[in-house]
Amino acid sequence: MRVLAIYLAAVNVLAYGVYWLDKRRAARGSRRIPERELLLWAAAGGSLGAFLSMRAHAHKTRKRSFRLSFYGIIALQLALAYFLLTADGQ
Repeated sequence: MRVLAIYLAAVNVLAYGVYWLDKRRAARGSRRIPERELLLWAAAGGSLGAFLSMRAHAHKTRKRSFRLSFYGIIALQLALAYFLLTADGQ
């Protein structure tokens, strides 16, 4: 359980940074981070960090297709967490 907590903390910090970096690149007109990679960071467990970065930096909050994919990932993660926490070992 401790390893999982360390992993989730690290991946969320990294996801926050990747989303911030993409916003910074967008503002400067530099090469962007592909949306697929941004979504992979969220899917890898960094959805909280990604969400906080999206809100803090007003990034990727208008593009509907991205938001739908992002919130779909969160819904799947919540369903998985519910299943794992309520499973009685059968």
